[in-house]
Amino acid sequence: MQRLRSILLIALFCVLLLKLALQISLPHDWQTPLRIVIYPVNADGRHTTEQYIQALDAEHFSSIARFLHREAHRYQLDIAPVSVELGPMLAASPPLPPQQGNGAEYLNWSLKIRYWSWRNLPADSGDIRIYLRLFSPHHPARLAHSIGLKQGRIGLVNGYAAIDLQAQNNFVTAHELLHTLGASDKYDLNTRLPLFPEGYAEPQRQPALPQQQAEIMGGWIPVTIGHAVMPRGLDEAIIGKTTAHEIGW
Repeated sequence: MQRLRSILLIALFCVLLLKLALQISLPHDWQTPLRIVIYPVNADGRHTTEQYIQALDAEHFSSIARFLHREAHRYQLDIAPVSVELGPMLAASPPLPPQQGNGAEYLNWSLKIRYWSWRNLPADSGDIRIYLRLFSPHHPARLAHSIGLKQGRIGLVNGYAAIDLQAQNNFVTAHELLHTLGASDKYDLNTRLPLFPEGYAEPQRQPALPQQQAEIMGGWIPVTIGHAVMPRGLDEAIIGKTTAHEIGW
C-alpha cells in the first residue's frame, strides 16, 4: 500500500510538471485590467533590508500603473490596463535561474519556479506575480539579471532596498512585467545598447542622438554613439510601437 501511494504521488507530480511545461499564456484581450501583485523578498538577509520592506506600501509602486495607464492611452486603449498591489513579504526566496545555463537548464528552472509559485502562493495571487528580491545598496556584488517569464506570467526582479533607488526598481519591474506579456528585449545582448530603431523612444528624431527618453524594452537612453544612460524612472520611458504590437495594443 505504501509503495502504491508513492507511485501515485510520483505520477501526480509528473502530471503537474507536464501541465506546467505545456502551459500556454494566451495574449491578454485587454477587455479587463490585469492584476499585478508584487511580492518582496529579503534577498540578502540584512536587518536594514527587512526594515525597508516593512516600510513599503502600494504607493511606492504606483509609478508602474501610471506608466502603463499613460502609455495605454497613447495607443487608444479605453480601460486602465492594470492594477498594481503589494503582497506580503515572502519568507523564502523562489528558485533562482542558472547563472550561465543552457536552454535545457533554463527550461528546468522555468518549471521549478512555476511549481514553486503553485505550491507557495494562494490561487488568487494575481494575474502576474512579480518576485522583487531586494538587496542593501551596499551589497558588494553586481545584481543578477532580472527575468520575466511569459509562461506562467512570473517576473523575478532584483533591486535595491533604498528609497532613492525605488524609481529604478520600478523601471526594471515594468520591463520584466512586459516580458510576461510577450514583449521582447530591444537592446544588444552583448553591449546592452538599445537597438535602432525599435529600441529608441523616438527613432524618427533628427538627429537621432541624443534621445530624451528610453523605450522601455530598450532599457537605456542612447545619448551618443556607443553610450547610453539609465533613465531615472518611468517618467523618462515610453512603450514603442513594436513593443505595443507584441503585447496586443
